Amino acid sequence: MRDTVTPTHCPYCALQCGMNLTPAPDGRAVEVSERADFPVNRGALCGKGRTAPAVLSSSVRLTSPLVRSEGGALVPASWEEALARVAEGLGRTRAEYGADAVGVFGGGGLTNEKAYSLGKFARVVLGTSQIDYNGRFCMSSAAAAGGKAFGLDRGLPFPLEDIPRTGCVILVGSNPAETMPPSLRYFTELRENGGTLIVVDPRRTKTAEQADLHLAPRPGTDLALALGLLHLIVAEGRTDEAYIRERTSGWEETRAAAMAHWPEYVERITGVPVPELREAVRLFCEPEAAMVLTARGPEQQSKGTDTVGAWINLCLATGRAGRPLSGYGCLTGQGNGQGGREHGQKADQLPGYRKLTDPAARAHVAEVWGVDPDSLPGPGRSAYELLDALGTDIRSLLLMGSNPVVSAPHAAHIEERIRSLDFLAVCDVVLSETAALADVVLPVTQWAEETGTTTNLEGRVLLRRRAITPPEGVRSDLEVMHELAARLGGGDRNLEKGFPTDPEEVFEELRRASAGGPADYSGITYRRLAEENGVFWPCPAQVDGPLDAGGTRTGTGIGTRTGTGAGTGTGTRTGTGTGIGTGTGTGTGTDPRGIGGVGHVPRNAAGIDALLDDPTRADVTGRPDTADGASAPRSGAAPGVHPGTPRLFLDRFATEDGRARFVPVSHRAVAEEPDDEYPVLLTTGRVVAQYQSGAQTRRVDELNAAAPGPFVELHPRLAERLGAAEGDPVAVVSRRGRAVAPARITTAIRPDTVFMPFHWAGEGRANTLTNPALDPTSRMPEFKACAVRLEAVEAGRPAPSSP
Repeated sequence: MRDTVTPTHCPYCALQCGMNLTPAPDGRAVEVSERADFPVNRGALCGKGRTAPAVLSSSVRLTSPLVRSEGGALVPASWEEALARVAEGLGRTRAEYGADAVGVFGGGGLTNEKAYSLGKFARVVLGTSQIDYNGRFCMSSAAAAGGKAFGLDRGLPFPLEDIPRTGCVILVGSNPAETMPPSLRYFTELRENGGTLIVVDPRRTKTAEQADLHLAPRPGTDLALALGLLHLIVAEGRTDEAYIRERTSGWEETRAAAMAHWPEYVERITGVPVPELREAVRLFCEPEAAMVLTARGPEQQSKGTDTVGAWINLCLATGRAGRPLSGYGCLTGQGNGQGGREHGQKADQLPGYRKLTDPAARAHVAEVWGVDPDSLPGPGRSAYELLDALGTDIRSLLLMGSNPVVSAPHAAHIEERIRSLDFLAVCDVVLSETAALADVVLPVTQWAEETGTTTNLEGRVLLRRRAITPPEGVRSDLEVMHELAARLGGGDRNLEKGFPTDPEEVFEELRRASAGGPADYSGITYRRLAEENGVFWPCPAQVDGPLDAGGTRTGTGIGTRTGTGAGTGTGTRTGTGTGIGTGTGTGTGTDPRGIGGVGHVPRNAAGIDALLDDPTRADVTGRPDTADGASAPRSGAAPGVHPGTPRLFLDRFATEDGRARFVPVSHRAVAEEPDDEYPVLLTTGRVVAQYQSGAQTRRVDELNAAAPGPFVELHPRLAERLGAAEGDPVAVVSRRGRAVAPARITTAIRPDTVFMPFHWAGEGRANTLTNPALDPTSRMPEFKACAVRLEAVEAGRPAPSSP
């Protein structure tokens, strides 16, 4: 047993770092070792990854179902009793109040198979439209902005390996030194190669300390900052007029909006001096290639979509999108934050990143699921709106892989809403703060105990492998949905069969459901993932024959079909197929919105060029010719098999006309500006030793020793006015509540701003304070900026009216 090494991936952030697991003699514990062959982290792991096996211990995780007793306590129960209670609770609500009185809340850490099944379960078994997931709180603004500009959202449209070879990176509201440490080497290598790094952050973080230029804007003013930079780019004649003319639309309106944000005006809004603005423009525009990467800083705002859109406009105006070693990208946060938003657990979405409101998408997915398209509910509430409706419109909730009592904005209010539910069932690995409020808690398998796929921040689909046997009382989420489908399906055996417990079987169905969609996984198999170290989507179905002189191919591929089942036959692939069709055919590649078979320039339903990775073409590999002949790593795919798409948009964007769209935006203030009563801005974030709500990492001794609890980071000037010394308890008070944590005094933060990490519950819960004001497009809450006041806890004295 000790000689068995399982190559797999870390359970935490969106890097999905490769690691090897070796079981202990008892088969229940594992040891982590370096996996140098995986290109993303090249063997490096942070403390969270190294200590991940600690949460597998039965001493910290759930090993038996729990049910709420008559006395109010959670007590152990059999699986039969627990599942019966869940089915009875959800079924009773559905019968008494209707299907939309039942809610489902998922998580960005669920595998693709689980996320896909959860969306299907909500819509087919429960018949509810009320499903969303905690990933709404992470990348939704970037996804919305990317969709508007490019016609598609994939976190990074290029691999991480491109970063060291570009000329300049503007990193906006991201601190990878603490949030995803193994990625920091890419930015270090960028600078070693002669490139420059610009970091935009109100704090001088560990990442900002390594930057060539650190811009420290007031929280919530990133939009004005981007507009000011675009103004200077126009004024200094640094736009790429040929690119704008040939590959974009909407420039005139966007230019006019930017020109209203002159540098001195932007300095007054942001606090960033004009000389620093000019230097940022110079560093960004002088190299041949450059990138803008955003994270939660600009995205978690009530204007997050516009803010990200403004940074995208910066790339488009300078010709830095859809070109080698250039572009805009989002650094996705959660482990499967990318895949989790592609396959149906989002309120408005069907598998393959299809829109729930699209009749063709509904017909395609309904056929795969074997249901009437008209039976599928429409879009439901977004994450915060769903949680806010608990106990009123939504009476029962099934929750998987999330801890909103800690992670949701206005958390005390959300905790109250959860407590008001008629029924709550939670599937989780540990007894989180949210699970502790449940009527039934179902213990489920975790990363090393199950096989499944995730999709990392690059759009690289990966295979996590089971390394050890889970404890006897633990089952997988797939088993839970299978059993609940049987109990809630009214005796319909086909419904039960529609929820397999084998993850590979689920993935095969996901392939069919995603076929022809923007996020097309139909050409990806478990075998390929194991052999190739991951495959980038879109990846249309396999095509076995060679291209002929006219660019057609015979073999197996996406085909049109009618009826149910896999559909076999011979036909012409026209780009409008609705399932996997085996047989022969020729790809026309003529419909920019269709999958395009495998025509001369094959495209999927998003209009993305699905080109083979030919290292002789700079526009395909994303790497121009270099003196050392370097090129993109070749895919391990067999000849005639689509290798996946590491780099998007190199020939066209995923819009109807193939052009990227400028979206004109203008600065507006945060939803809650400081005033005399609440004179300081609060911003929130993460620390290196904890992860998300801390439900897992707070159970690891080594990580707790490094980050034992919350704190309030404040500038010495503000601390002096408050009368607080290092380590003194400080109360932070907003219009929504009060949190108390020790003071951490540093010049690394602006004097008008305080920072709190959000990993803890209790009196130091940062999200007690945060503002649920929503972005009108993405429905993202404004985690990153709200008005607060500080109080010295001992004396109860309020802070002065201005910092």
